[in-house]
Amino acid sequence: MILGGDLGGTKTLLALAEGDAGKIRVVRQQRYASADYPTFDALLGEFLAGVPAIASACFGVAGPTDGRIAQLTYLPWRLSANDLSKRFAIPQVTLANDFAAAAHGLPLLEAKQVLTLHAGRPLEHAPRVMLGAGTGLGVAGQIWEGDRYRVISGEGGHFGFSPQTPEQLELARWLLATNARVTTEDIVSGPGLARIYAFFGGRPQQADTIGQAVLAGSDPLARQAFDLWLSCYGAFAGDLAMHWLARGGVYLAGGMAAKLMPGVDCTPFIDAFLAKREHRDLVHDMPICLTTAEDLGLRGALALAAQR
Repeated sequence: MILGGDLGGTKTLLALAEGDAGKIRVVRQQRYASADYPTFDALLGEFLAGVPAIASACFGVAGPTDGRIAQLTYLPWRLSANDLSKRFAIPQVTLANDFAAAAHGLPLLEAKQVLTLHAGRPLEHAPRVMLGAGTGLGVAGQIWEGDRYRVISGEGGHFGFSPQTPEQLELARWLLATNARVTTEDIVSGPGLARIYAFFGGRPQQADTIGQAVLAGSDPLARQAFDLWLSCYGAFAGDLAMHWLARGGVYLAGGMAAKLMPGVDCTPFIDAFLAKREHRDLVHDMPICLTTAEDLGLRGALALAAQR
């Protein structure tokens, strides 16, 4: 039996599975509201009540980690692989950045769970980059090494925000009035969409409510906010793509993309992605793919646990 987890600021997914790296069969999977638990130990203890012995575990964590210690960015949870191993009698426990785990989950997706937003001209074994907006903004890269992709984790979502239009510049100034520093994650995230909506004069709303209004076409201000959000997202994705020379593909993950982007016109994202002046032709050749599996990070964590 192996154990995998995807630990985020909003939700935590846990799963028990059987098998090895070649084939994994999920036995039980459960979703939790992360903020309902003071510590991850409390949540995990509830999930594992009555569970037989576990050989290995991997937890994807929304925050930086060295593989042994992790601190979630938007929760007071602090994890120690050694402590988890001792408390829950799991011989091998690994901690991974949540988007590094998601990148490990890419090979486990079915073809129907990957939608092409921009075909580009992919090169086999070329670098790839994955990013996704949720409670925060996750980033991971992949480079070909030997006979497989090696995943490189990062905290690219905390890059400083780079306005590309007068409207984006006004948004940055508006945020700077209350923030000491404006990061891309401040804008390209669920809370970021809510901030943009407020910037346009809307009353306080949760990102989910704004997203539902976008899909229903019931609130023009929600659509205006979402289009600006998409353009900021696309510009940042294009910058990352140039940094990695991601001819292997740019993969969008995370709950917001999976829920919203398949049902709307993504032209603002694509246009901003390609708006790279003298390097437009370079980024034009880079494929953009949308992953629709909301449990991608969990799948990747299970794959890592199975590599014991």
